[in-house]
Amino acid sequence: MKKTLLWTGEKWQTSGFFVNNGSNMRMICLTLMATLLLAGLAPAFHPDSYVPRVPPELLEKLQDMDNPYPATPERIEAGQEIYFGKGQCVTCHNFDGKGVERPGHSPRDFTDRKWQETRTDGELMWVLRNGSPGTEMPVRVGKVISEEEGWNVIHFIRTFSLSN
Repeated sequence: MKKTLLWTGEKWQTSGFFVNNGSNMRMICLTLMATLLLAGLAPAFHPDSYVPRVPPELLEKLQDMDNPYPATPERIEAGQEIYFGKGQCVTCHNFDGKGVERPGHSPRDFTDRKWQETRTDGELMWVLRNGSPGTEMPVRVGKVISEEEGWNVIHFIRTFSLSN
């Protein structure tokens, strides 16, 4: 039987574990390890990243809804203060807007240009008012921040894709 030389941290040792000598148990262990590795990586890939969170019957109306406040430097700065402050957005969406990695469904990556171009201000306001079904995104507007503050946060969120 062939042996493989392995470094164990203290010395080199020989091992026949990775040599294929027909052992079914070895193949089962390697398959299990590969499956667990891939399962751990699965949350990093969300095919539903571009799927709207709003109910289908409201989608068209919300896609036509514009932010009623102009995107001035003052409003963007006000949105930034809410994002990092009482809105607590930074807790999940992180300082850079990429989101804090979590098991399951990670928060939106605001630096994703395609996502930014796909989701409208009206849809984002709906999520701030209602939370995001199937995720940990809580209600913000009406509980923690005002509607005007929510629109300002949306202006600030839009700045994340400018750096890409």
